[in-house]
Amino acid sequence: MTEPPELRPDQTTGMVCAHHHLYSALARGMPAPPRTPTSFIEILEQVWWRLDRALDADTIHWSAKLGALEALERGCTAIIDHHESPSAIDGSLGIIADACAEVGVRVSCSYGVTDRHGADGARRGLAENERFLSEGGRGYVGVHAAFTCTDDTLERAADLATRFGVGVHIHVAEGADDAGAADRLRHLADDRWLLIHGVHLADDHGLAGTIVHNPRSNMNNAVGYARPTRFANPIALGTDGIGADMLDEFRVAYARLREHDVRSTPDPVWAMLDVNRRLFPEAGDDRVTWSYEPMDPWRLAFSPGVRPLRIEIDGDVVLEDGLPTRVDATEIRAKAAEAAERLFQRLEDMP
Repeated sequence: MTEPPELRPDQTTGMVCAHHHLYSALARGMPAPPRTPTSFIEILEQVWWRLDRALDADTIHWSAKLGALEALERGCTAIIDHHESPSAIDGSLGIIADACAEVGVRVSCSYGVTDRHGADGARRGLAENERFLSEGGRGYVGVHAAFTCTDDTLERAADLATRFGVGVHIHVAEGADDAGAADRLRHLADDRWLLIHGVHLADDHGLAGTIVHNPRSNMNNAVGYARPTRFANPIALGTDGIGADMLDEFRVAYARLREHDVRSTPDPVWAMLDVNRRLFPEAGDDRVTWSYEPMDPWRLAFSPGVRPLRIEIDGDVVLEDGLPTRVDATEIRAKAAEAAERLFQRLEDMP
């Protein structure tokens, strides 16, 4: 096997999004919730938990395909996704994986197990993770969050992950409602786990795993600043479903860090993107040629609008002159818009 060529000043390896919700790609323009949320838990109840209940196989497909297209257009070649669709669980991870493959983007899938829909809902979520992994799919065992799961469900998810030699992908202490997550997960977690958010974790929380920082989402949901550099864990960078523009998320993360500590440089946040690549090492073989050089964190922290011109994934050119080569971007956006309208109507009809 030959070594990949050295990077030019206008090139990087593929960007990786360490935490995404591809199902949220159709959410833009969705109907207003029944009442205005005033807390994080109400945002979940009135917005996201309604949206995921409205998803079906068709809208899962088009949200994943649109999200993958938008990721590619921003130089992101690999996505670690976390999915929930309680009305359409069976086969959902395969739909997402197939949609991303059509675009040419790498994906790691997981289904967010929860007891919000009763014991049968949790069982079906575990079964979907098991089915996908047993069929050779790349992924984690997904869990929504400790505060929506029984101890038995958490243990079964951890056992399933161990059996397949993968980690658990779980939201941890995102809001105050889940502040006690560390005590419930400490005996289960290992270094393969992805711990998403960690805003309300103690400095010495004692959880093994990689913490994934999602600064823009944390601000949007008003859950607080995670102060990720305080942790001993590896720190990766995600978007929590707000696209997959990792250069833009890097800028937001740096601005938030700088607000917290004016002595900070962009380097600690740039290092988070390196942790992302370690989570999805194949992306290190991808090549992205950008509209800017040199691709240096100090310059990029203050240079909006940098975009990919050419992308090679697994040796294949999947973006040329800024346009995808495998799919018709205009067609995907048009069909995704139609799917979004069907999704919005279901939300309008939802009690």
